[in-house]
Amino acid sequence: MSNVERHHLLTAQQMARFVTDGFLMLEELVPQKYNEAAYAAEVAWDGAGYNFWHQNESIQAVFELPQVKGAIQSFVGTHPIYDHSFLHIVKGGNLKAQDWHADSIIDTRPYAFDVQAFYFSHDAPPETGPTLVLPGSHLRKVNTFSIGRYKNIVGQRQLSAKAGTIVFMHHGIWHCAQPNFTNKTRYVFKVRLRPGQEQRGLFNTDDYDSPEVAAIFKKGYQRWQGNEARLDHVERAKLWRYVTGDNRVDVSFEGALTRMSIA
Repeated sequence: MSNVERHHLLTAQQMARFVTDGFLMLEELVPQKYNEAAYAAEVAWDGAGYNFWHQNESIQAVFELPQVKGAIQSFVGTHPIYDHSFLHIVKGGNLKAQDWHADSIIDTRPYAFDVQAFYFSHDAPPETGPTLVLPGSHLRKVNTFSIGRYKNIVGQRQLSAKAGTIVFMHHGIWHCAQPNFTNKTRYVFKVRLRPGQEQRGLFNTDDYDSPEVAAIFKKGYQRWQGNEARLDHVERAKLWRYVTGDNRVDVSFEGALTRMSIA
């Protein structure tokens, strides 16, 4: 993947929201003509979901757009490694929801992460069943469906979206697809990419130590985190040091990283 112009990279505030919430929704990022071509290809597709990326130029064109490449570069660098992809198709009237899960097994990397892009070629209002995520859960490492016993969790958010929206998720976020209560088929294309380099300073780091960024972390608590909320806050602060490339920046609760001299 070639370098993009700096203005296509994510801003420090956007990256701070990703580090805090575990996902970043870039609404209507893709122009409508690309959405229409991709949607037509999805409707016509009759192959396996994992082959859609390899055999369809319209979806590849979406991910060649500079604004999309800029977001990907901000997360995983200029040489990302393709992990897998899948075209998810949920027919109208499918009333079965997925169980809560995190993709794959517990990751042994302390800070590095894969990014998963969920692309919506058409409007996906709540009644069509777009994915439910639990903001802030990405650093609570769990093994695939070990959390499947949970049902509704305080603070959960459904990723309803307009056509052209791409949601970039940390691979560890808790999520589950929802029932489609309409008579229309819902499509979402997912691709997972691994970093091809250390993920330090890949986004537009201007103002990464600004009061505006600090405010995002300060407001990033979730009710479901309970008594461990401050511990989660410290983990996010460690991840922020990693992605900024600055081992001295400290957005942790009461400056815990500095006080405890945790690198």
